[in-house]
Parts: sequence; C-alpha cells; structure tokens
Amino acid sequence: MSAQEWFPAVLAGHVALCVVCETYTRAPVPARWIPSASGPGTTLYACPEHATDLAPGPTPDDELECEV
Repeated sequence: MSAQEWFPAVLAGHVALCVVCETYTRAPVPARWIPSASGPGTTLYACPEHATDLAPGPTPDDELECEV
C-alpha cells in the first residue's frame, strides 16, 4: 500500500457535491431536501454557480404521480 492509500486527503470544512455539475464545492448552497420514511431527510446541495439556476421547492418532475 502506498502513503496515499494509508492517509487519504481530507477536505476541511463543509464540503458537498453539487447536484448539477457533480463537483465538490466548499461553498455549498442547499438546493433540495428529500424526506425519508424513517430517519432524517437528505439535503442536496449546489455550487454557488448553479444555485441560481435551480428553482426553489419541488419541481413538477419531483411530484409523485397518483391515480385517482
């Protein structure tokens, strides 16, 4: 094993994956919140560049389809 495998790089501070460009950002902006049936929900983040492109709240694509 190499030193890189034994001691991986650790990013300091709050780092999150952007849901649009899928790169890590050190300035994440909350973009979506996904509820969970059991336990806490999940927050999805966007980088500041793509945060303005996302509409707030659920989109029509996020809505569940139910038959009446």
